[in-house]
Amino acid sequence: MRLTSRGRYAVSAMVDLARHGAGEPVCVAVVARRQGISPAYLERLFRQLRQQGLLRSTRGARGGYRLGRGVAGITVSDVLNAVGESLDATACGSLDACGDDERCGTHGLWAGLTRHVEDYLGAITLAELDARSAAAPTTLESA
Repeated sequence: MRLTSRGRYAVSAMVDLARHGAGEPVCVAVVARRQGISPAYLERLFRQLRQQGLLRSTRGARGGYRLGRGVAGITVSDVLNAVGESLDATACGSLDACGDDERCGTHGLWAGLTRHVEDYLGAITLAELDARSAAAPTTLESA
């Protein structure tokens, strides 16, 4: 399991839309500028998020992106999965056999960690993340 910039950027951009969108379309360039992300890269991420139903797009002069569901209905795990981030900590990708047709001695450890991470990120919605980050930047560390 390795969280890449793709996953970090996607979560940051979704929280930005949750905070600043208010149901209105927001231009990719505006989100990119606020988050320090290349607009072209963010556009690719937004395309993936739209394909998974997490974003909606509107064309035209007043176009842009807005959340596809309410902020309480989108979890961090949803966002990471939509952009192809793997939360799996096992070396074998959670297959039945790590190598040589059997599981390694630490497979259960890493599979358990994967379940905890999935449960944790699946329980945090954009609404909660936005509220926590607005209240105190260190709130997530104590959760």
